Amino acid sequence: MTGVRSNTTKHLPQTLDHLRDWLRQHQPMPDSRRAELMRAVESVLGYQRELWEESKIEAIQALSEGFATRVARLQTELTQKEAAVSTVSRYFEDLVAELTEKTHRDPKTKLMNFDWFMQRLESFLAVEQRVRWCAVGVVDITSFKWFNDNLGHAVGDQIIARVSAILAEQIRSVDLLAQDPRRGGPTDLHARFGGDEFCFLIPDLRASNEARLIAERFKQSVERHDWSVEHPKLALHPVRVDVGVVCLQIGPLAERRGSARALAGELIQWADKLMYGAKGKGASHVFPIEAGIEHGVLVPLKSGPSEPARRANV
Repeated sequence: MTGVRSNTTKHLPQTLDHLRDWLRQHQPMPDSRRAELMRAVESVLGYQRELWEESKIEAIQALSEGFATRVARLQTELTQKEAAVSTVSRYFEDLVAELTEKTHRDPKTKLMNFDWFMQRLESFLAVEQRVRWCAVGVVDITSFKWFNDNLGHAVGDQIIARVSAILAEQIRSVDLLAQDPRRGGPTDLHARFGGDEFCFLIPDLRASNEARLIAERFKQSVERHDWSVEHPKLALHPVRVDVGVVCLQIGPLAERRGSARALAGELIQWADKLMYGAKGKGASHVFPIEAGIEHGVLVPLKSGPSEPARRANV
């Protein structure tokens, strides 16, 4: 949950979609001027993101290049000041964390890679003690092969990058459905599954319906994006996504002890089947399934939005 915001800022737009709506309500102007303004805003934000990524890469390079110097300096401090063992240990832990973080990211989208995502999901299932809801989802870009075949792989890469940015923006939204990392709890995770597929974990929900709302919001944000900015032909062939979501009632830790890895794999498989079921039916909405855990095994629950998914033989 996010922290309390001041009255002067909580009504201001928080995302690009909200900014479009805010301009439409508070700053009347011709549609062409509004579109031109949004393109300018997106250009500035894109440039700022590029600068941020470049600065991170430069920091990693500087960190690696200066490693020997930093070790030598630390050795000098040890001989001169009798540095505490805990300080040395913390120094190397931080250094290793900085270097390994880079290996856990997909270089194209900057999202978490799938192997690291699965490790985090397994760890979450193995230690989470709150008996609440969480959600695991799989996302696929509809008819992605058409974009590659007709517009080229460079445009395909642009589409993947934009969808991943929207996914990160929406799953990390500042509304009340998102987890506030400042509280020290598990944060929402989103990763590149591979190719044109992505996956995400929302670890702390009050009710299963919140997962559907977040997934629907993400789907709608993709559909409302001005894809002609990426390529003129996308104005006639805008990008769509299919989403499968498993809403899991976590249950007591004893039900998950020793089976977290298998449960993590099952959750992804169920979400993947739901996604392909929606794709096959040309579904315009997200249809999640509700699940629980009995004796270390994932089982469908008998109420709520799980019905459409059970009819799809998940």
